[in-house]
Amino acid sequence: MKNKFLEAALVSIILCGLNSCSQLLEEAPKAIAIETFYNTAGEVETAVNASYQQLRAANNISGQLGAQLEAYTDYSYGRGSYLVLSDFQGLNSTNISRTDAGWTLLYLGIRNANLVIQNAPKGSSISKADIDKYVSEAKFLRAYQYFWLVRNWGGVPLRTEANLNEPNIKRSTVDEVYTLIINDLKEAESKLPDRSTQIGRATKWAAKAALAEVYFTRNQYAEARDKSNEIIKSNLFSLVPVTTISDFDKIFGPTVSTTSEEIFYLKMSRIDGQGMYLAMFAQHPGTKLHGAGGFFGHHSDSQTNPIYKNWDNNDLRKGYNWINWDIGLGKNSMLCKKFIDPLAPTGTAAGCDFPIYRYSDILLMFAEAACRAGNKPTLESVEALNQVHRRAYGKPVSIASNVDFNLTDYTADSFNDLVLNERGYETQYEAKRWLDLKRLGVPKLKQVIKAATGKDIADKHLFWPIPVGELNFNTALDPKKDQNPGY
Repeated sequence: MKNKFLEAALVSIILCGLNSCSQLLEEAPKAIAIETFYNTAGEVETAVNASYQQLRAANNISGQLGAQLEAYTDYSYGRGSYLVLSDFQGLNSTNISRTDAGWTLLYLGIRNANLVIQNAPKGSSISKADIDKYVSEAKFLRAYQYFWLVRNWGGVPLRTEANLNEPNIKRSTVDEVYTLIINDLKEAESKLPDRSTQIGRATKWAAKAALAEVYFTRNQYAEARDKSNEIIKSNLFSLVPVTTISDFDKIFGPTVSTTSEEIFYLKMSRIDGQGMYLAMFAQHPGTKLHGAGGFFGHHSDSQTNPIYKNWDNNDLRKGYNWINWDIGLGKNSMLCKKFIDPLAPTGTAAGCDFPIYRYSDILLMFAEAACRAGNKPTLESVEALNQVHRRAYGKPVSIASNVDFNLTDYTADSFNDLVLNERGYETQYEAKRWLDLKRLGVPKLKQVIKAATGKDIADKHLFWPIPVGELNFNTALDPKKDQNPGY
């Protein structure tokens, strides 16, 4: 923060045509006190942008928090300081410091959103339409950041515009957190525009996608089915056609500005501190696939990892996502190359955008939710799955093919497992797999991880610890009762 009186990092997101950057964040304080700042649409927009900035930060979901979750998957393993995470026994002090930093960033983003929600309606030179738009955008961002908090920490203190200046806030229940999330997203859905003039800003379709995932996570499958189907039926989004492995660069490459399947992404650029940090964790300096080298903090093994071994070689995602590279663990070790940028100037400057919601996510969500809601697969749910599957094999997505799954071959349980497998292939290295398995309940989570890694998940591994700093300074919390089990 440049100025303590602003009480937020005032960041300007600017359209640009450089690399994949559609929004360039620059600090741009425009006032010296809150009461004189939230008066015009431009000032309020700048304040909203501060919440985006926290989401894009290196220690947040497209960086170190994402790196934590990628060490928990069934398809990859952590290395170095992330190795302990792949034992599934909880966090050590090094990794606790990383989740603590993520907690701080998420709450800073929430605070920045709360400032907009509280102050924008008081603006003297801003229209009602602009107030509604920016307050709704702030509520979307607040909801999404609470969604990350509740899935990884459980119940958390609910800080809103109503208690903005109160330091001592009790820990809310999981249900209370989700009530806020759903209410915020419903308002965002009703008031955000269909399209934004700036690529990367939240729209009503981003709000619908988030609502669908929240319902999905809460096992409200009929609601998840209907909300995801609204996106499908809009005909505003489509899968990017793929015929060769390299065609996936049109989706994930560092020079891509936007695509037909982008619903909501964190936009990145080849500027230090403005790129996707998670890309650095997947690479090794020898591969030359990241301009800054790489941490090779995650890896897999082509001979011992069952996810990779059982993956059909004709699935183009397999060849696109992984490369054999000896990182000192033998010739069978592999690195994920889904997000690469050989021209990235620094470790925090990879130009690849970070997907939050892609159209393929929505199709697969609909497929499973529709099956679970009706306790059987349907023609529509199978077709949604087949569209993603056809694209993976280089087929036209809307034409029946020889790689299609057939409705009559599956029960509800076998179809749900089929979709879960497809989601595992489709969303690799997008920090989604652990949370996707976790939503199905602890027994299923433990079963999948055990089958792939041979490891038993300790109960303390299910949630990250509440930061000691929060427990020390928030007197509404009891350090013993409010800490997550095992810490």
